[in-house]
Amino acid sequence: MHNFEIVLYSPQIPQNTGNIGRLCVNTSTKLHLIKPLGFSLDEKYIKRAGMDYWKHINLQIHDSWNNFASNRKKESMFFFSTKTNKSFWDCPYGSNVIDEPVYLIFGNENKGLSPELYEYYTDQLYTIPMFGEHCRSYNLANSVSIVLFEGLRRIHAKVTLL
Repeated sequence: MHNFEIVLYSPQIPQNTGNIGRLCVNTSTKLHLIKPLGFSLDEKYIKRAGMDYWKHINLQIHDSWNNFASNRKKESMFFFSTKTNKSFWDCPYGSNVIDEPVYLIFGNENKGLSPELYEYYTDQLYTIPMFGEHCRSYNLANSVSIVLFEGLRRIHAKVTLL
C-alpha cells in the first residue's frame, strides 16, 4: 500500500474535484480539500463527475491552509505548480518520509497556490513539463493523475525489485 494523500488548495471547478475524488477512490488515496471551495459539495456537477464513487471517498475538509498544515511536517509536503522549473520527475515523493502520509498538493484552477505558499515552500515546488507552443497549464484532474501515478510507479518499481 502507499502513503500518498492528495490535497486541493481552494479548488474552484466541481467537475475537476469530482474526477479527482473518483481517482482517489480507485487508488485508495485520501483527499483533502482546503477551503474556501469554489462550489458546494452538494452540487450535481461534483456528483456527476465523481459518479457513484463519491460516497466511498476518504475525504477531509479543512477550513484553512493553517488548519491543514499545523500538525504536518514540511518535508512530507510536495507542491505541483506551473511556477517553477523543477520537474516532477525530480520530486523525491517522500523517499525520506517513512510510514507517514506524503502530501501531493495542488493549487486551484484560477490562481494556483497563495503567494505565501510559493515563497515558504519554494524548495518543494515541482512542475509537469509542457512541450506544446501554446501552453499555460494542464487540467487539474489530469495533473493530479500524472503526479499520483508517477509516485505509485516508483513505489511499484521498488516493491518489484525487493
